[in-house]
Amino acid sequence: MIILSNEDVDKLFSMKTAIDVVEKVMIDVSDGKVNIPRRFTVDVGAPNRMGVMPGAMLTQSEGGKRYFGMKMLSLYPENPKYGYSSHQGAMVLFDSEYGGAVAMMNADLLTALRTAAASAVATRALARQKVSVLAIIGTGEQADHHIDAMLAVRKFDVVHIAGRDFGKAEALAHRASLRHANASFVPGSDFEKALGEADVVCTVTASAEPFIETEWVKPSTHLNIVGSSIPSMREIHPELVARSALFVDYRDSTLTAAGEVMEAIEKGLIEQDHIRGEIGEVLSEKVKGRRADSEITLYRSLGVVAQDLAAASWIYEQALSAGIGSKVAL
Repeated sequence: MIILSNEDVDKLFSMKTAIDVVEKVMIDVSDGKVNIPRRFTVDVGAPNRMGVMPGAMLTQSEGGKRYFGMKMLSLYPENPKYGYSSHQGAMVLFDSEYGGAVAMMNADLLTALRTAAASAVATRALARQKVSVLAIIGTGEQADHHIDAMLAVRKFDVVHIAGRDFGKAEALAHRASLRHANASFVPGSDFEKALGEADVVCTVTASAEPFIETEWVKPSTHLNIVGSSIPSMREIHPELVARSALFVDYRDSTLTAAGEVMEAIEKGLIEQDHIRGEIGEVLSEKVKGRRADSEITLYRSLGVVAQDLAAASWIYEQALSAGIGSKVAL
């Protein structure tokens, strides 16, 4: 068994690679080639939780192996105030040939990369080809990675970064400008202004209550709604869900964990068939994505363990080839 740190993951797993890996596995998800039990969380003292996500790949990796495993995360929403990631934990990977644990890796960066990559995959599939303005709503770790992911799949001239703390938005805009010289980064705290000008929007906050008004979003926008991961959390109002062409990563988890979608159904604003399709179905052309430039497309991202398994197996096989990681005997 090898142990891989965040630094090891950073060396082996670029954003471009993450996007390619996630795109492939989301097709597998919609084809039923991944066993995805429902995730569960454990209260470890409100508002903090531990999340557990088990799963198994039913197809072979590029290295000819099949893997299963489990991601375990502590979810501490107040951590960024103290300089720590809000999502910390470990991914344990098993080789299905003999059932042995072959790798354990830090899940912090892995989670951040695969989540941003999933938004990039959806944006590439659903957003209009000609876009110029991106809005990132939120200023934490996911915001940083989402900037890189969005600029990997579309050319944006202007990137609005909006957060309740202007200082954090300004600092993030400065960091991003050092990595991406061809875009102009505009920090702010006015969510309405940022959304009103945007062609693509990514919400990456830990908000428990909706803070984006439906009328702020113009026709033709593509939305990646990412931040909330449990039914009690929402970033947008259910009316915006009803107004949008809705696409998801995995139907089952959407109907049991996406708070704003569940609320829209409960209020009678939509039926379950308002979900136009899983992103894997769009990628495999079983479902049509955007039908008109004027549509608002919405990708509700909860994240599925398939993304973690695909990323972890790719990282593990690259680590073996490169001789990276600390070996331990179990």
